[in-house]
Amino acid sequence: MLIANYSGLPHEAGLDEAGRGCLAGPVVAAAVILPPDYHHYYLNDSKQLTRSQREVLRDEITREALAWAVGEATHLEIDEINILQASFRAMHRAV
Repeated sequence: MLIANYSGLPHEAGLDEAGRGCLAGPVVAAAVILPPDYHHYYLNDSKQLTRSQREVLRDEITREALAWAVGEATHLEIDEINILQASFRAMHRAV
């Protein structure tokens, strides 16, 4: 984790998006709140994991997370408001 308990609040959500570099399709964001003592060897950079490692990590996170959600902005929204604003919209929907 970058900075433990940065906000001083009891829970913090991690948030990330995927799809900003794609030429077509939606942009998707995921938010997760993990227990403060949660650690997993694979939890670092998903781009460096194999597909099977990502699937193992996904299964464990969805099982162990205090909360998680996914948000999406469609290709039509991207065309209408641009990719950056659509990314923010997907993140907002996830939270």
